[in-house]
Amino acid sequence: MESAEIRRRWLSFFEERGHTVVPSASLIADDPTLLLVPAGMVPFKPYFLGEVKPPFSRASSVQKCVRTPDIEEVGKTTRHGTFFQMCGNFSFGDYFKEGAIKLAWELLTTPVEHGGYGLEPEKLWITVYEQDDEAERIWRDVVGVPAERIQRLGMGPNFWSMGVPGPCGPCSEINYDRGPEFGVEGGPAVNDERYVEIWNLVFMQYERGEGSGKEDFPILGDLPAKNIDTGLGLERLAMILQGVQNMYETDTLKVVIDKATELTGVRYGANHESDVSLRVVADHMRTSVMLIGDGVTPGNEGRGYVLRRIMRRAVRNMRLLGATGPVVQDLVDTVIGTMGEQYPELVTDRKRIETVALAEEAAFLKALRGGTNILDTAVTETKASGGTVLSGDKAFLLHDTWGFPIDLTLEMAAEQGLSVDEDGFRRLMKEQRDRAKADAKAKKTGHADVTAYREIADTSGATQFTGYTNTEGETTVVGLLVNGVPSPAATEGDEVEVVLDRTPFYAEGGGQIADQGRIKLHSGAVIDIRDVQQPVPGVSVHKGSVQVGEVTVGATAYAAIDVRRRRAIARAHSATHLTHQALRDALGPTAAQAGSENQPGRFRFDFGSPNAVPGAVLTDVEQKINEVLSRELEVHAEVMPIDEAKRQGAIAEFGEKYGEQVRVVTIGDFSKELCGGTHVHNTAQLGLVKLLGESSIGSGVRRIEALVGVDAYNFLAKEHTVVAQLQELVKGRPEELPEKVSAMLGKLKDAEKEIEKFRAEKVLQAAAGLVDSARDIRGVALVTGRVPDGTTADDLRKLVLDVRGRISGGRPAVVALFTTVNGKPLTVIATNEAARERGLKAGELVRTAAKTLGGGGGGKPDVAQGGGQNPEAVGEAIAAVERLVVETA
Repeated sequence: MESAEIRRRWLSFFEERGHTVVPSASLIADDPTLLLVPAGMVPFKPYFLGEVKPPFSRASSVQKCVRTPDIEEVGKTTRHGTFFQMCGNFSFGDYFKEGAIKLAWELLTTPVEHGGYGLEPEKLWITVYEQDDEAERIWRDVVGVPAERIQRLGMGPNFWSMGVPGPCGPCSEINYDRGPEFGVEGGPAVNDERYVEIWNLVFMQYERGEGSGKEDFPILGDLPAKNIDTGLGLERLAMILQGVQNMYETDTLKVVIDKATELTGVRYGANHESDVSLRVVADHMRTSVMLIGDGVTPGNEGRGYVLRRIMRRAVRNMRLLGATGPVVQDLVDTVIGTMGEQYPELVTDRKRIETVALAEEAAFLKALRGGTNILDTAVTETKASGGTVLSGDKAFLLHDTWGFPIDLTLEMAAEQGLSVDEDGFRRLMKEQRDRAKADAKAKKTGHADVTAYREIADTSGATQFTGYTNTEGETTVVGLLVNGVPSPAATEGDEVEVVLDRTPFYAEGGGQIADQGRIKLHSGAVIDIRDVQQPVPGVSVHKGSVQVGEVTVGATAYAAIDVRRRRAIARAHSATHLTHQALRDALGPTAAQAGSENQPGRFRFDFGSPNAVPGAVLTDVEQKINEVLSRELEVHAEVMPIDEAKRQGAIAEFGEKYGEQVRVVTIGDFSKELCGGTHVHNTAQLGLVKLLGESSIGSGVRRIEALVGVDAYNFLAKEHTVVAQLQELVKGRPEELPEKVSAMLGKLKDAEKEIEKFRAEKVLQAAAGLVDSARDIRGVALVTGRVPDGTTADDLRKLVLDVRGRISGGRPAVVALFTTVNGKPLTVIATNEAARERGLKAGELVRTAAKTLGGGGGGKPDVAQGGGQNPEAVGEAIAAVERLVVETA
């Protein structure tokens, strides 16, 4: 049975039994504590935590998941992988243990011809939590599993929690006996290779307290409502139903291995090392395609780094297998071909996915050349100092600057006989990631415990947003935090976070920054609001400071936003939509939105493109946008089912999480996008849009920055003033300015060349006199001296080499000249071959001189350069050089 059919049967089975089919959420986690979705229940987490009331009592999904903690183990074993699909069914206060157990048994054992998976009941073994008598009774007495195939296990394998205080409960796992060829009998308690787990049923019935580890926490009591969360690994079931030995031989991975084999000529199964590389390529390329499909782009931090790391591991392993040219195009096409039936959006977005992947491959092949030089230098320095361990900061530099995965650094260092300080590298990586996570979380929560926001949501419900139609209105304070701590009241000067039952304030989201304004209580208290966030879904938290009076929970108030600021933001947001569509018209659908920020009067727009956008194209895009403004198109928003929005061709931002009902913003016949932000009513209200330019912000991602309305006018007015001033200076019309300025720059460059030539000739004129000043030190011709201040390093070097070349007769020669540039001393020292045979090396002489000058330096044995901080010490430095020549010669 193919993977696509396994998925189809799962969803069909549960839909027929009253479950709402929930499409897989994006791999980009809507959670500041997660980079990517690692488990099937993550999209349902707000329902289980009580943050949001679920819109259904039963649900089922097949969720895309990515886990990367054991990425180095991928390929080495056949059990580790980064991408997998988790089939789940969920109950929110509906059926519990008996219902979940009976549904699972029915689907697994129903014959294939009747819609099930057709597994033999006698090959299924059950594990239950050691204290869960109820689950064992149901399996034995209700379902009919023999007692000898039911095993009790401890909390580690058979008790679930999120690792933090909250819901928890016992698990029951269904395991499949693969037969004696996979090891000894005795059930999953004895051999989990033979008795492989395929389905885990979690019975959420308790609330846990604080604690560490999987077992060290107290059970505080029963949950008010009992829930079900189950997960079946699609790849594991495919392995069984397709009769193969491991997940790499299932249909969606084996075809990628076959393509890698075709490209490299290396046969799978030939030897362990090449098999490891082939499995890495198959797993990582599939994961890469799924991540890019959900809007992740390669980068050096966060989820972008995860993608970059696995893509580069895949490309490197292809090179280890013998590939010499680009391989990503063929591998991406293969993945889309095998996964496209389950996820049709991969086929639709093929061109965009290919563009991002090919750009990353090209960047890595270039980085591989440059990074190898850096690594070679670091290895040489480490060996020269007598070390055997490449430092963690060098490994981090290779990762952060050149995109070297740590395992690549480990391998290349090992080839040079060095190990790597992995602990130091991982410490620096953790510090970088912790900073990124802390910044993201702090932005949302202001460092407050989100439990406080959840309690407000439980008590008062979601905040009603009135800002689409109103900019002010009556409201009630339903929650209050002072300095991050819940409080019944706040007074003048306090930093507060205020939750209202309804608000005209827009909370930051979808690229649009938050509104600002004031909340005035009927008691006379005033709060200045500077930011609004949604730390938990549906709850708008207004952050600000109390200006006057006392604020209390339950007080009635009047909330009013800064209307002028809101209108400027709305103009920017509408301009972003127009820019997006104009770019897609000019560059094609690969110019998909990758992020944006809408501020008063200005915006930035990130989009996919492997190359810079030509200036002429950018000009055409700007013209098209402004032509749309002049057409005075109406802008309107409508809420509709997401399927209807897609049918109408509405554009969705990659990585955004959408519900069943979505808001679609339409601008005349020009643009249609899913968007929750605020907009103008007519394009004429934008006035003017000025694109300032575009630049690269990462591999395959470009950024446009632009001004809107009055800000755009002010920019052009300043440019007009500058042009008028230039006209006056060069005595020409505006259209003549480029030619006239270019001619002036040409003359200036010619003059600079003449000056440089004159200065060089003057410096070199001193060479003859310096040669005549040479002193004989134990048979060595030593030339020392100070040349005029301001002599450049390049001119000083030329002079030193010229003097050295003029000393004839095969005599050993050392030339050491000094100058001062911008108040700092500089020296260049050269030796000839005869001097070097006497042990006189330029690098050692420079280090001696530079140390005296209060600085450092170095170079090759024949010529070296150094400098310092103390120009008064030049005489001492010359004396130090002379002493070293005497001692060495």
